[in-house]
Amino acid sequence: MYSVTCVEDLQDLNPYVIVGAGGGGEKFSNLEGIETVGFLDDNPQKQGKPFCGLEVASNLDELFETTDAKTVAIMLPIGAEGAALKYAVQALASGKNVIVSFRSLSLSDNESLLKLADQNDVVIKEISSRLDVVREIAGIAPEKCCEVLPKISYTPKASVIFCGGTSQECGKRTTTKSLGKEATKRGIKNAVISTDEMGLEQPTYFNFRAGSLSAMDIPSAILSAIKYVEEREDVELIFVEGQSSLTEMGNPHPRGLSAAILIGAHPDAVVVGHRPNHPYREPRGIAEEIKAIEAVEPTKVVGLSINLRNAPDETVEDYEKEFGLPAADMYHDGAAKILDAILEHLGKN
Repeated sequence: MYSVTCVEDLQDLNPYVIVGAGGGGEKFSNLEGIETVGFLDDNPQKQGKPFCGLEVASNLDELFETTDAKTVAIMLPIGAEGAALKYAVQALASGKNVIVSFRSLSLSDNESLLKLADQNDVVIKEISSRLDVVREIAGIAPEKCCEVLPKISYTPKASVIFCGGTSQECGKRTTTKSLGKEATKRGIKNAVISTDEMGLEQPTYFNFRAGSLSAMDIPSAILSAIKYVEEREDVELIFVEGQSSLTEMGNPHPRGLSAAILIGAHPDAVVVGHRPNHPYREPRGIAEEIKAIEAVEPTKVVGLSINLRNAPDETVEDYEKEFGLPAADMYHDGAAKILDAILEHLGKN
């Protein structure tokens, strides 16, 4: 087998040159019993700089000449498969063993590397995603790692507003849509990003199902969505629809989805939706959700969207008094009061 099963498998291949002077490279070099004699990175800003006690190099062949490395460990992120393949071939052709990380290169998809290793009488192994363990404990698992999107960094020019909530089906989509309509009515250029396949109504700019993605990919998808909008439109506000809740009881599975969308949006302000007396969900409540949101992201909840469908005897004023935040029932009041609160928080009133 070509999968690493224990650290002893790696210790037998010491010493190492590690490709990737980042989190993966540091983590690998810190494994028990690993001897690292060199680091390589394609990023010119890292080359020549100290990393884990060694100077980051720019040329793999030079490291082969100046060190006694027996093995190259390729610790590159998703999106760097081309570079990973290039370095693997170069190392194997030079008679070096190779360790690859499942994040960058799957040997099951590159059997030619196994053949090249065999021809050169060296070893190639991968640190796999251990889906075999997931399959054993859960009874089912994906065939391969489902993390596929490259990591991006992007700072939006527009202000980003996250529309979250205390549970599923509490009015997040309606709130996001209503805010977009109200902003447009006032002449404020905006875009609504829906993170659900049901986000088909105007004025949604586009929609995609964030729940179809790995939790690791969701922030990248949100950032990519914001970047996509700003490359095509001159907007002042971007409204991002959240999913589920950070605190809902009864169904914990989508809570990670909610957190991943929030983290990707990195919002300037947040609106929290709530449906009292929810007939089939179990929200903890507004106070708990606000506390959770503001703990996960350095942002501020500035308004409440109250869905009174199942609470005919309650009023939005009850919630304003209790929580000290402006509140509105989008179905009956519209989004004007909440948009005012957003603009005041952003200093745009």
